[in-house]
Amino acid sequence: MAQKSEQGPQSKDQQHPQWNSDRQVAIRLLQEDTSDYNLAELARLLIRYAGFPGARDIQADLQKALQRWQLTEASLFEKTRQIHSTGQVYRGRGHKRDDWN
Repeated sequence: MAQKSEQGPQSKDQQHPQWNSDRQVAIRLLQEDTSDYNLAELARLLIRYAGFPGARDIQADLQKALQRWQLTEASLFEKTRQIHSTGQVYRGRGHKRDDWN
């Protein structure tokens, strides 16, 4: 009888394809104060890395930024919904992404 191979969950973290640029954003967020743009960037990255098996450094820095600005994820998302409903925070910043990316 053939022996069944047991494979558990992968313990190796994955490298996110946007890690290099996102790492720079995370560092900047820790150095700067809140602004509509920075809040939108923090929310965008929190959504991108939610449940992602890797980029632990970015995920930790995003949590530090939340704490530094005395926000919860829920309060951040509430603020950014208001920001996005009143205008386009990325317009004129030279980004190739729209507000919804």
